[in-house]
Amino acid sequence: MAISAGVTDPQPSGPAPQVEAVIDLDAVSHNVGVLRAHAGDAAVMVVVKADGYNHGAVEVSRAALAAGARELGVTTVAEAIELRAAGITAPVLCWLNTPDADYPAAIAADIEIGVPSVQHLRAVAAAAAGVGRPATVSIKVDTGLNRNGASPLEYPALLDELVAATRAGTVRLRAIFSHLAHADQPHSPVIDRQRDRFTAAVDAAKQRGLAPELVHLANSAATLTRPDLAFDLVRPGIAVYGLNPVPELGDFGLRPAMSLQTRVALVKRVAAGEGVSYGHEWIAPRDTVVALLPIGYADGVPRALGGRLQVLLGGVRRPNVGRICMDQLVVDLGPEHDEVAVGDTAVLFGSGAAGEPRAQDWADLLSTIHYEVVTGVRGRAVRRHRDDQAG
Repeated sequence: MAISAGVTDPQPSGPAPQVEAVIDLDAVSHNVGVLRAHAGDAAVMVVVKADGYNHGAVEVSRAALAAGARELGVTTVAEAIELRAAGITAPVLCWLNTPDADYPAAIAADIEIGVPSVQHLRAVAAAAAGVGRPATVSIKVDTGLNRNGASPLEYPALLDELVAATRAGTVRLRAIFSHLAHADQPHSPVIDRQRDRFTAAVDAAKQRGLAPELVHLANSAATLTRPDLAFDLVRPGIAVYGLNPVPELGDFGLRPAMSLQTRVALVKRVAAGEGVSYGHEWIAPRDTVVALLPIGYADGVPRALGGRLQVLLGGVRRPNVGRICMDQLVVDLGPEHDEVAVGDTAVLFGSGAAGEPRAQDWADLLSTIHYEVVTGVRGRAVRRHRDDQAG
């Protein structure tokens, strides 16, 4: 049983798991279609870093490529190698590695390597010389995010080093790319400033005789809202998983792919005046019935949601009552409870199509972003992929 990104992949047989992260691959395919439509003539690179944002990198990659994505993006060499080991042959770019990363393995597996500094480029070139074949590289330019990438002060030296490495035959330049700081604010002047810096960086490379095959800048938000930034390729991440990077502008037709669900472990009566869970933060105002759900903060349900969380159970939203514990939480069913029994499924978040909460709802309650919600599912959650079109 493989363990990846804090979520366990299911065993082929056995009892149904108590906690599941169900991934709708049809939704992934649909979302790739939406993004391709927004990309116009630009190709689509689907970002599957962090084990596909905790949705399963290999499964998401296969679904995305079948839906028309052309390339894949990850952060580390190890993430890229995992895709190759699964038999995926599409172009893969990895862009966040230390200079001592396993570049020989990446070169041998035909993985494109993002290069943000002279030190990194020298390490990649040395690895290529050792392997006996050129490394395919993409230059990461810092245009204002001031995170990964070569700064304007460092960029000329990186280009000079790249010219030397290409002449020596140790590297082949495939692309120049950068990343936006304000993409979720489509009209921010910072975006235009970064665009101008990016095109200037591309021109500077061309003036040195370097001819990138591709240039790319747009993430999910820019793909959906700034067609002028599509260039040769777009790099959507969160939108592939159906989570909207700019929710205030509408849903864009995206469908959330992950649902978090658990099965009822116990149904019991609680008398009026009795407290529930640690600290008795909730006292039953009347005789009632509660359901015990075997999921807690060790599985990615933040303790801060205690008393604010709702779940879809028996076709109705039910409130969490009392503190969320490491392994369990309690929901109030009210005096009438015949429609809920042990073993029934409670949905903590999903697409919202059946009335269940969404990851965005959790993010709003927690003053965070839905990225953190879906990547935070962990512990005993078993990941199950559903592909209705494939049966």
